[in-house]
Amino acid sequence: MSNPLLAFWFRLFGREADLPHRLGRRIPVASAVQASATIFLIMRRMRAPLIVLITIFAISVLGLTLVPGRTADGQPWRMSVFDAFYFMSYTASTIGFGELPHAFTDAQRLWVTVSIYLTVIGWAYAIGSLLALVQDRAFRQALALQHFTRKVSRLREPFLLVAGYGRTGELLGGAFDALGKRFVVVDADEDRIEALELAAYHADVPGLVADARDPGHLGVAGLGNPHCQAVLALTNDDEANLAVTMSAALLRPDLPVIARTLSPAIAERMRAVGSPTVVNPFDRFGDHLRVALRAPASYQLMTWLESGPGAELPARSHPPREGRWVVCGYGRLGRELIEDLSVEGLDVIVVDPVADPTGDASRIIRGDAFEPAVLQQAGVADAVGFVAGTDNDTSNLSLIAAARRVNAGLFVAARQNRPSSAPLFAAMDVDSLLVPTEVVAHEVFAQLSTPLLWRFLQEVPARGDRWAARLVDCITQRCGRRLGALWKVRLNQVEAPATIGWLTSGEARLGDLLRDPDDRDVQLPAVVLMVMRDGECVLTPDDNLVLAPGDELLLCGRPAARRALDTTMVVDAAREYVVSGRHVPASWIWRRIAGEA
Repeated sequence: MSNPLLAFWFRLFGREADLPHRLGRRIPVASAVQASATIFLIMRRMRAPLIVLITIFAISVLGLTLVPGRTADGQPWRMSVFDAFYFMSYTASTIGFGELPHAFTDAQRLWVTVSIYLTVIGWAYAIGSLLALVQDRAFRQALALQHFTRKVSRLREPFLLVAGYGRTGELLGGAFDALGKRFVVVDADEDRIEALELAAYHADVPGLVADARDPGHLGVAGLGNPHCQAVLALTNDDEANLAVTMSAALLRPDLPVIARTLSPAIAERMRAVGSPTVVNPFDRFGDHLRVALRAPASYQLMTWLESGPGAELPARSHPPREGRWVVCGYGRLGRELIEDLSVEGLDVIVVDPVADPTGDASRIIRGDAFEPAVLQQAGVADAVGFVAGTDNDTSNLSLIAAARRVNAGLFVAARQNRPSSAPLFAAMDVDSLLVPTEVVAHEVFAQLSTPLLWRFLQEVPARGDRWAARLVDCITQRCGRRLGALWKVRLNQVEAPATIGWLTSGEARLGDLLRDPDDRDVQLPAVVLMVMRDGECVLTPDDNLVLAPGDELLLCGRPAARRALDTTMVVDAAREYVVSGRHVPASWIWRRIAGEA
């Protein structure tokens, strides 16, 4: 590398690249070096204009020193190199102080006239080249990459690396920003990165237009940064998500990875190189439908908690447990639903214009479900459930309308492919709606927002529908029908210093901890969903549960309840009041006064 400036930048980024070595892997950062090198390579385009401008300037200065002049009293005089350089500096820059230190002769004025026209040509050439350089796409991309690299390298707090900023990324971005979590985005679509820059986030979100399949781009985006908490592969391309998963598994095996895919084969390839959490929205929808069939209240609770803060309690659906279901569309969604419904012991008929001939011929009807004869052959008039699961929203809406004309009492499930179709599906009043992007966003949020929430959601289906219904009623009575905050509390010296002595006494009861520090007779508007102790979890504990140091609590409640609970855990006076009802001085001064009294 002969250019000393390029060598300097290479050494600079090389030192940054040494950091991942301490983490056990070498993270590619060639893109960062390339960004700086590209800037200097493109700057070479300014070499010719600058040489022309400097040459004109030097010739003009030299000519002024050689052309003879005269002083005011008629004595011969020549300008020094400094005087000539000074004169050309304010003349070529169009400032113009005049003829100094003596009035020019005609020969000098003639040379200055030639110099002025030459410098105008030189400046026009240089400025034109500079404007063309600034408008060059490669130059702007290099500047953006360098700016992005600096912002990521300056992050000193935990952040998430998000590959893909589609609808799922937007939903997660808003949810994580509300929780105060930082994240970095890489997306190949320039329009999406521009939308990211225009989004009203509380914190600055670095975004890079780049192919996430390149490990170098992931390295620039912070894959090797020790503050990176997790990698999210959320693009619409399964192969790109696989590449991101492989890069993270091989270069940073310590990081959790959550990847989106619609292909079971891709999911197996992802698991072959690591242990990522693979989210298939079609598979998840089938699992959710099975939960809704067995336990409607459990499904309602899970859907509500996965939706995040501010979500309103969804209606409790009651899918039919017996009878025939008709599924339109024998694609990946249709196959998942057929398998899940069959496991529940339901009769399933598939309608598809181009069905897979390798499928069960007794269950598959080839034809267009819009035709009355096909609907009659599928037995829609006697069916209890209907699924419109094609990859076209217009077709799904038409299928729903056609099926309801034949049987108005159908339980209808549908697939929504585009966000813009949401008002149409809402007007259609679908009983169960699959929006793949929202399914992925809800699951990723549940896993990363509060780790205990994911554990809690996995335990919910096994607890039964009555238990879930009672919990939903308890949450709505204490906190309202709109989901408030979901947060985790760890009872240790760092997060709850005021409670350590109380916890070690063996008399710390959960009900006392949830008292209002302003009025202990009032219960905080919060519900403890789970208590984790030594890897064992206790769901919906009662108020008599004795707490111990190190316990982790998962709570759901209003934001005011969270602030009040923080006060109890940190302020000794507040903890003493909620436990015993005694008011003790909170500050050192008041304690001294109380002691003297």
